[in-house]
Amino acid sequence: MSKQKTGFRHGTPHALGVLLINLGTPDAPTVPAVRRYLAEFLSDPRVIELPRALWWPILHGIILRLRPRRSARSYRALWTDQGSPLLVIARRQAGALQERLDRQLPGPVQVALGMRYGNPSIASALAALRDANARRILVLPLYPQYSATTTASGFDAVTAELSTWRRLPELRFVNQYHDEPGYIAALAHSIRAYWAEQGEPDRLLFSFHGIPRDYLLRGDPYGCQCRKTARLTAENLALAPQRWQLAFQSRVGRKEWLRPYTEETLMAWGREGVKKVHVVCPGFAADCLETLEEIAVTNRNRFLAAGGEAFGYIPALNDQADHLELLTALVLRHVAGWPQTQGQAVASL
Repeated sequence: MSKQKTGFRHGTPHALGVLLINLGTPDAPTVPAVRRYLAEFLSDPRVIELPRALWWPILHGIILRLRPRRSARSYRALWTDQGSPLLVIARRQAGALQERLDRQLPGPVQVALGMRYGNPSIASALAALRDANARRILVLPLYPQYSATTTASGFDAVTAELSTWRRLPELRFVNQYHDEPGYIAALAHSIRAYWAEQGEPDRLLFSFHGIPRDYLLRGDPYGCQCRKTARLTAENLALAPQRWQLAFQSRVGRKEWLRPYTEETLMAWGREGVKKVHVVCPGFAADCLETLEEIAVTNRNRFLAAGGEAFGYIPALNDQADHLELLTALVLRHVAGWPQTQGQAVASL
Protein backbone atom coordinates (compact mmCIF):
# COMPACT_ATOMS: atom_id res chain seq x y z
CA MET A 1 0.00 0.00 0.00
CA SER A 2 1.25 3.49 -0.80
CA LYS A 3 2.69 5.38 2.16
CA GLN A 4 2.13 8.74 0.48
CA LYS A 5 0.44 11.39 2.59
CA THR A 6 -1.01 14.23 0.58
CA GLY A 7 -3.62 16.93 0.62
CA PHE A 8 -4.16 16.45 -3.12
CA ARG A 9 -7.31 17.90 -4.60
CA HIS A 10 -8.65 17.00 -8.04
CA GLY A 11 -8.74 19.95 -10.40
CA THR A 12 -5.41 21.42 -9.28
CA PRO A 13 -3.45 22.87 -12.27
CA HIS A 14 -0.46 20.88 -13.45
CA ALA A 15 3.07 22.23 -13.01
CA LEU A 16 6.49 21.36 -14.32
CA GLY A 17 8.92 20.42 -11.56
CA VAL A 18 12.69 20.82 -11.64
CA LEU A 19 14.66 19.02 -8.93
CA LEU A 20 18.21 20.27 -8.36
CA ILE A 21 20.44 17.79 -6.52
CA ASN A 22 23.78 18.39 -4.86
CA LEU A 23 25.81 16.24 -2.51
CA GLY A 24 24.86 17.78 0.82
CA THR A 25 26.12 19.28 4.03
CA PRO A 26 25.79 18.76 7.79
CA ASP A 27 23.00 20.68 9.52
CA ALA A 28 25.53 22.39 11.79
CA PRO A 29 29.32 22.51 12.27
CA THR A 30 29.09 20.27 15.33
CA VAL A 31 30.44 16.80 15.98
CA PRO A 32 26.98 15.15 16.30
CA ALA A 33 25.68 16.82 13.11
CA VAL A 34 28.80 15.92 11.15
CA ARG A 35 28.62 12.35 12.45
CA ARG A 36 25.01 12.02 11.23
CA TYR A 37 25.97 13.42 7.84
CA LEU A 38 29.00 11.19 7.42
CA ALA A 39 27.05 8.13 8.56
CA GLU A 40 24.47 8.72 5.83
CA PHE A 41 27.09 9.51 3.19
CA LEU A 42 29.43 6.63 3.95
CA SER A 43 26.59 4.13 4.31
CA ASP A 44 25.68 4.60 0.64
CA PRO A 45 26.69 1.43 -1.26
CA ARG A 46 27.24 3.58 -4.35
CA VAL A 47 30.00 5.42 -2.49
CA ILE A 48 31.63 2.51 -0.67
CA GLU A 49 31.46 -0.65 -2.75
CA LEU A 50 32.43 -3.07 0.00
CA PRO A 51 30.40 -5.86 1.58
CA ARG A 52 28.46 -4.46 4.54
CA ALA A 53 29.91 -7.12 6.86
CA LEU A 54 33.40 -5.81 6.08
CA TRP A 55 32.62 -2.09 5.90
CA TRP A 56 30.28 -1.66 8.90
CA PRO A 57 32.90 -2.38 11.63
CA ILE A 58 35.33 0.04 9.94
CA LEU A 59 32.71 2.76 9.54
CA HIS A 60 31.13 2.57 12.98
CA GLY A 61 34.13 1.33 14.92
CA ILE A 62 36.78 3.69 13.56
CA ILE A 63 35.72 6.36 11.05
CA LEU A 64 32.62 7.71 12.81
CA ARG A 65 34.53 7.81 16.08
CA LEU A 66 37.47 9.83 14.74
CA ARG A 67 36.61 11.78 11.60
CA PRO A 68 33.59 13.86 12.76
CA ARG A 69 35.63 15.88 15.25
CA ARG A 70 38.25 16.82 12.67
CA SER A 71 35.66 17.58 9.99
CA ALA A 72 33.56 19.67 12.39
CA ARG A 73 36.56 21.96 13.01
CA SER A 74 36.93 22.48 9.27
CA TYR A 75 33.22 23.22 8.83
CA ARG A 76 33.28 25.74 11.71
CA ALA A 77 36.00 27.70 9.94
CA LEU A 78 33.75 28.10 6.87
CA TRP A 79 30.27 28.31 8.38
CA THR A 80 28.18 31.43 7.83
CA ASP A 81 25.13 32.87 9.58
CA GLN A 82 22.98 31.35 6.81
CA GLY A 83 24.61 27.91 7.00
CA SER A 84 27.32 26.08 5.08
CA PRO A 85 28.67 27.70 1.90
CA LEU A 86 27.34 24.85 -0.23
CA LEU A 87 23.79 25.24 1.05
CA VAL A 88 23.82 29.05 0.84
CA ILE A 89 25.05 28.97 -2.76
CA ALA A 90 22.71 26.13 -3.76
CA ARG A 91 19.72 28.08 -2.48
CA ARG A 92 20.80 31.09 -4.55
CA GLN A 93 21.18 28.85 -7.60
CA ALA A 94 17.69 27.40 -7.14
CA GLY A 95 16.13 30.83 -6.67
CA ALA A 96 17.85 32.30 -9.71
CA LEU A 97 16.91 29.30 -11.85
CA GLN A 98 13.29 29.68 -10.73
CA GLU A 99 13.27 33.31 -11.87
CA ARG A 100 14.71 32.47 -15.27
CA LEU A 101 12.33 29.57 -15.91
CA ASP A 102 9.32 31.65 -14.84
CA ARG A 103 10.23 34.08 -17.62
CA GLN A 104 10.93 31.48 -20.30
CA LEU A 105 8.35 28.73 -19.79
CA PRO A 106 4.66 29.27 -20.58
CA GLY A 107 3.17 27.20 -17.76
CA PRO A 108 3.61 26.90 -14.00
CA VAL A 109 7.08 25.70 -12.96
CA GLN A 110 8.48 24.85 -9.55
CA VAL A 111 12.18 24.48 -8.74
CA ALA A 112 13.11 22.49 -5.64
CA LEU A 113 16.50 21.83 -4.04
CA GLY A 114 17.36 18.44 -2.57
CA MET A 115 20.61 17.24 -1.04
CA ARG A 116 21.62 13.62 -1.48
CA TYR A 117 22.76 13.54 2.15
CA GLY A 118 21.50 15.85 4.87
CA ASN A 119 18.92 18.59 4.46
CA PRO A 120 16.93 19.70 2.58
CA SER A 121 16.50 16.07 1.60
CA ILE A 122 15.55 14.76 -1.80
CA ALA A 123 12.38 13.38 -0.23
CA SER A 124 11.39 16.82 1.05
CA ALA A 125 12.14 18.43 -2.30
CA LEU A 126 10.01 15.88 -4.13
CA ALA A 127 7.23 16.43 -1.61
CA ALA A 128 7.32 20.15 -2.41
CA LEU A 129 7.03 19.35 -6.11
CA ARG A 130 4.14 16.98 -5.43
CA ASP A 131 2.38 19.69 -3.43
CA ALA A 132 2.81 22.00 -6.42
CA ASN A 133 1.17 19.24 -8.53
CA ALA A 134 4.25 18.77 -10.70
CA ARG A 135 3.09 16.04 -13.06
CA ARG A 136 6.36 16.18 -14.97
CA ILE A 137 9.69 16.36 -13.14
CA LEU A 138 13.16 16.96 -14.56
CA VAL A 139 15.96 15.87 -12.23
CA LEU A 140 19.16 17.90 -12.66
CA PRO A 141 22.06 16.68 -10.50
CA LEU A 142 24.66 19.43 -10.22
CA TYR A 143 27.48 17.04 -11.06
CA PRO A 144 28.88 17.94 -14.51
CA GLN A 145 30.75 14.63 -14.78
CA TYR A 146 28.77 11.41 -14.33
CA SER A 147 29.75 8.93 -11.62
CA ALA A 148 27.86 6.11 -9.98
CA THR A 149 29.00 7.62 -6.66
CA THR A 150 27.14 10.87 -7.31
CA THR A 151 24.71 10.95 -10.24
CA ALA A 152 23.53 7.36 -9.95
CA SER A 153 23.24 7.69 -6.18
CA GLY A 154 20.94 10.66 -6.67
CA PHE A 155 18.82 8.59 -9.04
CA ASP A 156 18.59 5.89 -6.37
CA ALA A 157 17.30 8.40 -3.83
CA VAL A 158 14.73 9.83 -6.26
CA THR A 159 13.33 6.44 -7.22
CA ALA A 160 13.32 5.23 -3.61
CA GLU A 161 11.12 8.15 -2.65
CA LEU A 162 8.87 7.79 -5.69
CA SER A 163 8.31 4.13 -4.80
CA THR A 164 6.13 5.41 -1.93
CA TRP A 165 3.93 7.60 -4.16
CA ARG A 166 0.52 6.53 -5.35
CA ARG A 167 0.63 8.52 -8.58
CA LEU A 168 4.01 8.80 -10.28
CA PRO A 169 5.03 11.85 -12.30
CA GLU A 170 6.62 11.63 -15.72
CA LEU A 171 10.35 11.71 -15.09
CA ARG A 172 13.42 12.83 -16.99
CA PHE A 173 16.98 12.79 -15.70
CA VAL A 174 20.10 14.73 -16.77
CA ASN A 175 23.05 12.35 -16.54
CA GLN A 176 25.94 14.73 -17.23
CA TYR A 177 26.98 17.96 -18.92
CA HIS A 178 30.75 17.66 -18.78
CA ASP A 179 31.31 18.74 -22.39
CA GLU A 180 28.42 21.17 -22.88
CA PRO A 181 29.73 24.21 -24.80
CA GLY A 182 28.02 26.56 -22.33
CA TYR A 183 29.68 24.80 -19.39
CA ILE A 184 33.14 24.94 -20.98
CA ALA A 185 32.64 28.58 -21.90
CA ALA A 186 31.56 29.44 -18.35
CA LEU A 187 34.64 27.71 -16.90
CA ALA A 188 36.96 29.49 -19.31
CA HIS A 189 35.30 32.84 -18.60
CA SER A 190 35.70 32.41 -14.85
CA ILE A 191 39.38 31.57 -15.26
CA ARG A 192 39.99 34.56 -17.53
CA ALA A 193 38.16 36.84 -15.09
CA TYR A 194 40.36 35.61 -12.24
CA TRP A 195 43.49 36.12 -14.32
CA ALA A 196 42.41 39.64 -15.20
CA GLU A 197 42.62 40.46 -11.49
CA GLN A 198 45.46 38.19 -10.33
CA GLY A 199 47.62 37.80 -13.41
CA GLU A 200 48.27 34.52 -15.18
CA PRO A 201 50.04 31.71 -13.32
CA ASP A 202 52.99 29.59 -14.39
CA ARG A 203 50.65 26.58 -14.32
CA LEU A 204 46.95 25.88 -14.00
CA LEU A 205 45.75 22.76 -12.20
CA PHE A 206 42.31 21.28 -12.85
CA SER A 207 41.49 19.45 -9.62
CA PHE A 208 38.55 17.03 -9.57
CA HIS A 209 37.20 14.95 -6.69
CA GLY A 210 38.70 11.49 -6.93
CA ILE A 211 37.16 8.02 -6.92
CA PRO A 212 38.83 4.64 -6.41
CA ARG A 213 40.60 3.44 -9.55
CA ASP A 214 38.76 0.13 -9.56
CA TYR A 215 35.47 2.02 -10.07
CA LEU A 216 36.92 3.24 -13.38
CA LEU A 217 37.98 -0.28 -14.30
CA ARG A 218 34.43 -1.51 -13.65
CA GLY A 219 33.04 0.97 -16.16
CA ASP A 220 32.51 4.29 -14.35
CA PRO A 221 33.09 7.04 -16.99
CA TYR A 222 33.89 9.74 -14.44
CA GLY A 223 37.65 9.90 -14.94
CA CYS A 224 37.32 10.05 -18.72
CA GLN A 225 34.75 12.84 -18.51
CA CYS A 226 36.96 14.85 -16.13
CA ARG A 227 39.81 14.63 -18.61
CA LYS A 228 37.59 15.81 -21.44
CA THR A 229 36.35 18.78 -19.40
CA ALA A 230 39.92 19.83 -18.60
CA ARG A 231 41.10 19.37 -22.18
CA LEU A 232 38.21 21.36 -23.69
CA THR A 233 38.68 24.18 -21.19
CA ALA A 234 42.44 24.33 -21.81
CA GLU A 235 41.75 24.48 -25.55
CA ASN A 236 39.28 27.32 -25.02
CA LEU A 237 41.99 29.18 -23.08
CA ALA A 238 44.60 28.34 -25.76
CA LEU A 239 46.91 26.98 -23.07
CA ALA A 240 50.09 25.20 -24.08
CA PRO A 241 50.25 21.61 -22.78
CA GLN A 242 53.07 22.39 -20.35
CA ARG A 243 51.01 25.12 -18.65
CA TRP A 244 48.19 22.94 -17.32
CA GLN A 245 47.51 19.56 -15.78
CA LEU A 246 44.63 17.54 -14.34
CA ALA A 247 44.67 15.89 -10.90
CA PHE A 248 42.30 14.26 -8.41
CA GLN A 249 41.77 15.29 -4.80
CA SER A 250 40.01 14.10 -1.63
CA ARG A 251 41.61 10.66 -1.55
CA VAL A 252 41.00 8.61 1.58
CA GLY A 253 42.18 5.17 2.70
CA ARG A 254 44.94 3.01 1.28
CA LYS A 255 43.23 1.96 -1.95
CA GLU A 256 44.56 3.42 -5.17
CA TRP A 257 42.41 6.26 -6.53
CA LEU A 258 42.45 8.03 -9.87
CA ARG A 259 45.85 9.57 -10.53
CA PRO A 260 47.66 11.90 -10.47
CA TYR A 261 46.84 13.11 -6.96
CA THR A 262 46.34 16.82 -6.37
CA GLU A 263 48.48 17.09 -3.25
CA GLU A 264 51.39 15.18 -4.79
CA THR A 265 51.23 17.26 -7.97
CA LEU A 266 51.30 20.58 -6.13
CA MET A 267 54.18 19.54 -3.87
CA ALA A 268 56.15 18.27 -6.86
CA TRP A 269 55.61 21.57 -8.68
CA GLY A 270 56.85 23.48 -5.63
CA ARG A 271 59.99 21.36 -5.46
CA GLU A 272 60.56 21.75 -9.21
CA GLY A 273 60.64 25.54 -8.90
CA VAL A 274 57.17 26.39 -10.21
CA LYS A 275 56.50 29.73 -8.54
CA LYS A 276 52.90 30.65 -9.25
CA VAL A 277 49.99 28.20 -9.44
CA HIS A 278 46.23 28.58 -9.80
CA VAL A 279 43.78 25.75 -9.10
CA VAL A 280 40.25 25.41 -10.46
CA CYS A 281 37.79 22.67 -9.47
CA PRO A 282 35.38 22.19 -12.41
CA GLY A 283 33.54 19.24 -10.88
CA PHE A 284 32.05 21.35 -8.08
CA ALA A 285 29.02 23.42 -9.08
CA ALA A 286 29.22 25.29 -5.76
CA ASP A 287 32.07 26.00 -3.37
CA CYS A 288 32.20 23.72 -0.36
CA LEU A 289 34.57 22.15 2.17
CA GLU A 290 36.52 20.34 -0.56
CA THR A 291 37.29 23.58 -2.38
CA LEU A 292 37.41 26.26 0.31
CA GLU A 293 39.34 24.24 2.87
CA GLU A 294 41.02 21.30 1.12
CA ILE A 295 42.23 23.29 -1.89
CA ALA A 296 42.33 26.95 -0.82
CA VAL A 297 43.89 26.24 2.59
CA THR A 298 45.44 22.76 2.99
CA ASN A 299 46.83 22.28 -0.51
CA ARG A 300 47.85 25.92 -0.73
CA ASN A 301 50.00 25.39 2.35
CA ARG A 302 51.50 22.21 0.87
CA PHE A 303 52.50 24.02 -2.31
CA LEU A 304 54.05 26.96 -0.47
CA ALA A 305 55.88 24.68 1.97
CA ALA A 306 57.35 22.77 -1.00
CA GLY A 307 58.87 25.96 -2.44
CA GLY A 308 56.04 27.65 -4.32
CA GLU A 309 55.63 31.41 -3.94
CA ALA A 310 52.05 32.25 -5.01
CA PHE A 311 48.87 30.18 -4.97
CA GLY A 312 45.38 31.12 -6.14
CA TYR A 313 42.10 29.25 -5.95
CA ILE A 314 39.64 30.10 -8.75
CA PRO A 315 36.12 29.95 -7.26
CA ALA A 316 33.51 27.48 -8.48
CA LEU A 317 30.90 28.71 -10.95
CA ASN A 318 28.43 29.11 -8.07
CA ASP A 319 25.64 31.55 -9.05
CA GLN A 320 27.55 33.38 -11.76
CA ALA A 321 25.28 34.55 -14.56
CA ASP A 322 26.74 32.35 -17.29
CA HIS A 323 26.50 29.29 -15.03
CA LEU A 324 22.84 30.00 -14.40
CA GLU A 325 22.26 30.53 -18.12
CA LEU A 326 23.84 27.12 -18.74
CA LEU A 327 21.56 25.44 -16.18
CA THR A 328 18.54 27.21 -17.67
CA ALA A 329 19.50 26.03 -21.16
CA LEU A 330 19.91 22.47 -19.90
CA VAL A 331 16.44 22.52 -18.38
CA LEU A 332 14.81 24.01 -21.47
CA ARG A 333 16.40 21.45 -23.76
CA HIS A 334 15.58 18.46 -21.57
CA VAL A 335 11.93 19.43 -21.06
CA ALA A 336 11.42 20.04 -24.78
CA GLY A 337 8.60 17.97 -26.22
CA TRP A 338 6.63 17.66 -23.02
CA PRO A 339 3.07 18.97 -23.44
CA GLN A 340 2.48 22.47 -22.20
CA THR A 341 1.00 22.55 -18.71
CA GLN A 342 -0.41 26.06 -18.63
CA GLY A 343 -4.06 25.98 -17.54
CA GLN A 344 -4.18 22.19 -17.61
CA ALA A 345 -5.98 20.45 -14.74
CA VAL A 346 -6.23 16.93 -13.45
CA ALA A 347 -9.32 15.24 -14.80
CA SER A 348 -11.95 14.37 -12.24
CA LEU A 349 -12.47 10.72 -11.48
